Amino acid sequence: MSLYSNLPVYRDSYDLLVELFRFTKEFSREYKFTLGESLKKETVKMITNIYRANSSLEKRKKKIRLARENLETIRLFLRLLKDLRQVNSEKFVFLNEKIEVVSKQLTGWEK
Repeated sequence: MSLYSNLPVYRDSYDLLVELFRFTKEFSREYKFTLGESLKKETVKMITNIYRANSSLEKRKKKIRLARENLETIRLFLRLLKDLRQVNSEKFVFLNEKIEVVSKQLTGWEK
């Protein structure tokens, strides 16, 4: 079992988290403390599930499934933020590409 910090999925998830923290600073006050906080918390949960999947062989599939659920929730929040005009199309595409990279890695790891 490798160190979680060496896993590409962990590194890409962490990069996504950093981007989301930077990104939420730009939200209007109304959304910064509601959707912004929920988005960050969900991303932290996803990374935590990735760490736990790597550290526990018997719970690996369950934790990967939970991380994928977290990722879909992040995708939903991002879509909502786009519809609320808190994110422009360029940033939306950029973040969705990062999400897709993580999603593919989690799917591959689950198999």
